[in-house]
Amino acid sequence: MANYKMHVLVCGGTGCLSSGSGQLADNLKEVLKEKGLENEVQVLKTGCFGFCEKGPIVKILPDNTFYVEVKPEDARIIVDEHLIKGRKIESLLYKVPETKEIISDSKHMDFYKKQMRIALRNCGFVDPENIEEYIGREGYQALGKSITELSSQDVINIIKESGLRGRGGGGFPTGLKWEFTYKNKADQKYVVCNADEGDPGAFMDRSLLEGDPHSIVEAMAICGYAIGASKGLVYIRAEYPLAIERLQKAIDDAREFGLLGDNILNSDFSFDIEIKFGAGAFVCGEETALIQSMQDNRGEPTTKPPFPAESGYWGKPTNVNNVETFANIPAIINKGASWFKSIGTEKSSGTKVFALAGKVNNVGLVEVPMGTTLREVIFDIGGGIKDGKKFKAVQTGGPSGGCLTVNDLDTPIDFDTLLAKGSMMGSGGMIVMDEDDCMVAVSKFYLEFTVEESCGKCTPCRIGTKRLHEILEKITAGKGTSEDLDLLKSLSTVIKDTALCGLGQTAPNPILSTIEKFWDEYTAHVIDKKCPSGQCTSLLQYVVNPEKCIGCTACARVCPVNCISGKVKEVHFIDQSKCIKCGACQAACKFSAIDKK
Repeated sequence: MANYKMHVLVCGGTGCLSSGSGQLADNLKEVLKEKGLENEVQVLKTGCFGFCEKGPIVKILPDNTFYVEVKPEDARIIVDEHLIKGRKIESLLYKVPETKEIISDSKHMDFYKKQMRIALRNCGFVDPENIEEYIGREGYQALGKSITELSSQDVINIIKESGLRGRGGGGFPTGLKWEFTYKNKADQKYVVCNADEGDPGAFMDRSLLEGDPHSIVEAMAICGYAIGASKGLVYIRAEYPLAIERLQKAIDDAREFGLLGDNILNSDFSFDIEIKFGAGAFVCGEETALIQSMQDNRGEPTTKPPFPAESGYWGKPTNVNNVETFANIPAIINKGASWFKSIGTEKSSGTKVFALAGKVNNVGLVEVPMGTTLREVIFDIGGGIKDGKKFKAVQTGGPSGGCLTVNDLDTPIDFDTLLAKGSMMGSGGMIVMDEDDCMVAVSKFYLEFTVEESCGKCTPCRIGTKRLHEILEKITAGKGTSEDLDLLKSLSTVIKDTALCGLGQTAPNPILSTIEKFWDEYTAHVIDKKCPSGQCTSLLQYVVNPEKCIGCTACARVCPVNCISGKVKEVHFIDQSKCIKCGACQAACKFSAIDKK
């Protein structure tokens, strides 16, 4: 094996690969071989570094140089200047947008300063397809410790004492869930990993599986040992091909190393894992619907009780946790319950991974201690709002969550506080909105998603969400009435109280939270027939400003429906009855003579 003097880590997550990082890694290897340095410098494709806004990312060790927005054609200059001559390439280093300060080390970047990585501890540091690299970072030590030093109850007690709560959205205590399954006796038990991540804008679990699949394999085996299960299943949507490929390799390699299969580490414990593919149904994020799908039935939730811990996959006791929950398990076993409990808040231990997206400067994957405020995540880590716009709201918890406003920015992020504020943690999607976003349209977007994804089993969700969406369409089209607003609130409450599963029960949350915090926008749409943010096309008007119009005819020439009239050098007029609100006239006018109202 070569004794490498330097290592070049290239982000191999889906986002960076789509921007050419795979070709970049190949180019680096090719140039190094050309220079005779292939045995001195190692090029690795790692998992996601998290700083997706500035990808593709390249990190060089041991000097920890952090290059951003690296293109495949930059490979030669990196080799010639940095790796051979020791000169950092200034044009590839991160520059602080406000001050233009150049930062070469990620440790000094605001994006990383307040992060604490537990679930993401190996992402960006190891080759996810090399089991030996995972083992080199304490990999499978927790499994070995569990099997050789701890009883099943000991493992469960550690997880209970740690305070770890499910990161899939429900926030149920993980150790308690394991104990319920452990106490239900059966000839066969199952461990299920829920990797069906369907929230709009969410990519936490996918990135974990792409960057550190062995942590999930190890954690599932530990869970199997704790609850007395010999079989594990990962339910993952088939549209995550890279995650599936790396997870399958991790399973195969673990089996080859004797870390899965019969008599693991020469013990009496046997455990193996297989992958089950899902078709990408949002409702299958709910554990009973997920189990139904794995059994080749329609992905529909079932009434609880019985809970899966009692009767789950094929009627056997089944423990279901999501990817991020499992990712914390090896670290907790290795470092102890008190270590994990010391991080976060009293009722929400540890850290939480968020997919930070929307109108924020630093879009990416972040992991922060519970109790970190929304302001710290959005403005310190996220770098604030794009283009200097004003912050308006943040949606946490995806379609099941709610909007929080500027008045909520100092809210600590934990399970209970977010619920008290009318939102929820969810699986970790965090979408930031600015002054240009219409909150009525945002609600309509989430309801459209819920209508499409409803399994249709229960009437409140199947029909109720459809009616909610119709009312929102009516309002955003300028045809809403005061009675529609009353119906919107009452119907939302009924659906919350009567839907079968958690997804249906939380579907009205975006409406209820925006009604509470942006009531003036709803009334503007209904009473004034105006969209204050200018986003609802049906309520827009493009109007010629007579003080600025010089009659150049540019607007009339580009209008696709010929709704603009006027002679040369005379003020023009837009016929509102014909205008399709395309905005072509405003874009063509060089004198800012067309206003959007």
